[in-house]
Amino acid sequence: QVQLVESGGGLVQPGGSLRLSCAASDSIFRYYYMAWYRQTPEKPRELVARISTGGGSTNYSDSVKGRFSISRDNAKNTVYLQMNSLKPEDTAVYYCNIYPPRMGYWAKGTLVTVSS
Repeated sequence: QVQLVESGGGLVQPGGSLRLSCAASDSIFRYYYMAWYRQTPEKPRELVARISTGGGSTNYSDSVKGRFSISRDNAKNTVYLQMNSLKPEDTAVYYCNIYPPRMGYWAKGTLVTVSS
């Protein structure tokens, strides 16, 4: 079964940085646009960033533009999210999936907590 596994979350102070990773179990994911999403108990899951198959095109939500950077290494079947200048409102569970997302690919996510 094809799987995605997120990692890299944790507790960080406001203004700090984290790098999330999403490892795919199958190279098939290199043929898909990939994306990072996040969810909190108060809000529905939202798209944070997406990247084209070759990595040459990226898009970001207005709330993270200029602070987050999505990238991918197709040789390693891995997608990354570099998060800088983190704010308390970035606190959420972060998930990766293809874009548009497919129900069967949602995994456990990785929790990011931004707090002093």
